[in-house]
Amino acid sequence: MRVGVILPTFAPTAAEALDAADEAEESGLDGVFAYDHLWPMGEPGRPAISPYPLLGAIAVRTRLVALGTLVARVGLAADEVLVEEMLSLEALSGGRLVAAVGTGDAKSAQENRAYGIAVRPAHERRAQLAAVLTALVSAGVTAWGGGGSLATNAAIRASGAALNLWAAPVEAVADAARDGEVTWAGRLPSHREPAAALLAALEAAGASWACVIWPGAAAPVVAAASTARRGGG
Repeated sequence: MRVGVILPTFAPTAAEALDAADEAEESGLDGVFAYDHLWPMGEPGRPAISPYPLLGAIAVRTRLVALGTLVARVGLAADEVLVEEMLSLEALSGGRLVAAVGTGDAKSAQENRAYGIAVRPAHERRAQLAAVLTALVSAGVTAWGGGGSLATNAAIRASGAALNLWAAPVEAVADAARDGEVTWAGRLPSHREPAAALLAALEAAGASWACVIWPGAAAPVVAAASTARRGGG
């Protein structure tokens, strides 16, 4: 199982996120990911860095780490624009992009409304997601779809993309892995042993990736991953 970090992008500048990406690369982690939010969830007074210019900058200052969105949201831009943004990042990174895309939900809808962006019905957003993921997979880009309802999960599977589950229990990961590739994202416990145990359990359940919220430094993530791989979880 590969292990990556979700960068600290809820900040007035990109400095911390860029430093975190450098640290992740130097520490041997497998990937760095960026949110696609207009503000931190439920906190409209705080800033958020756009993922696309940030990942473009990371693409040209790193050599090894995969980089991606977690997750880009359909509807914030036209589907064709979203696909072209992803293809540009794929080219900039030399094929290291993980294009994770989702439909958004009721919690993120307030961001759209604040900027006058329509929130389409769920079935329309699901169709958009399927179209975007299918285009990306057809172009040879590694693509994940943000899991949700059974209908959304089925659309993701039909597109050929992997299913990404946010903060899902290990049992849900194991269930999803029976139908195809599944990746996990969420927060690691703060202590090494339970963090290692979670990573080991996710790997045993069949997750191909674990993408963890940046804990302030790469070392705790590296330590937990190393312990899990040695069977100490």
